Amino acid sequence: MALTFAERRQKWDVKLSPFGFISPYFLIFGVFGLFPLVYTAVVSLQKRNLIDAEGAQFIGFGNYEQLLFHDPYFWNSMGNTVSLWLLTTIPQILFALGIAHLLNRRLRGRMFFRMGMILPNITSVAAVTIIFAQLFGRDFGLVNWVLSWFGAGQVDWQAGTASSHTAIAAMVVWRWTGYHALIFLASMQAIPSSMYEAATLDGAKGWQQFWRITVPLLRPQIIFSTVIATTGNMRLLAEPLLFNPGTAAATGGSDRQFQTAALYLYEQGFAKYDFGYSSAIALILAVATMLVAGLSYLVTRRISTD
Repeated sequence: MALTFAERRQKWDVKLSPFGFISPYFLIFGVFGLFPLVYTAVVSLQKRNLIDAEGAQFIGFGNYEQLLFHDPYFWNSMGNTVSLWLLTTIPQILFALGIAHLLNRRLRGRMFFRMGMILPNITSVAAVTIIFAQLFGRDFGLVNWVLSWFGAGQVDWQAGTASSHTAIAAMVVWRWTGYHALIFLASMQAIPSSMYEAATLDGAKGWQQFWRITVPLLRPQIIFSTVIATTGNMRLLAEPLLFNPGTAAATGGSDRQFQTAALYLYEQGFAKYDFGYSSAIALILAVATMLVAGLSYLVTRRISTD
């Protein structure tokens, strides 16, 4: 028996309506996610000036060859990026676990402290960087003033590689630790108290309960926070850019001692207007970020399992 028009319309409506409901996401992703990625890949194969798009020339993988084999500044920026990733990601996770554990206990004013944890995250990154640049100032910085109590001399935090990385890492850790701490805190509150009561009866101390019960049960959240922190720290831009404002801002210091890969991309694309070269940097940085994030996932999963 042939179906009527209304029956056919209802049949097609049942089949196609789910795709219609999810289509806005794919449209938005295509416009703001997929198209820029494809466009960047196309531009990376060209010698193209940002202010002279009509004069673009196709050079194939010339930009990639120059980056990977003939550009020491690029590898310097990648080394700085990996160094800052290690100095920021690991302390963030460890401090966040400790803070979440303290806030999960019975304390007076717990809600006040929990709300305070998110304040650094919603603060403007420009304001945070400018304030920390003053705190780590060579002549009148608060950090050097405190170090002088212990007989330390005036440290020029912007001049050295290790010192500048430490200062920038302090900014990032201060700004994002509270965010991860709230994620861990919410997960800790979902752990049944009966597990801790049973562990107490078995003679387990508080520190043993934390490492044997809390941390293993937080494995999904720890992995999530590690991956999120990794992807964010691998593309640091505002902190190193504003840490030393002036003529050397885009180069990350006079000797490029704290120039990250994202900052090198900014220098090539918006200071030298080499749009093709900066696009190649962007794609290599994206691939490197995925590789490092995958490595972080595997290492974190292995540690939390053990």
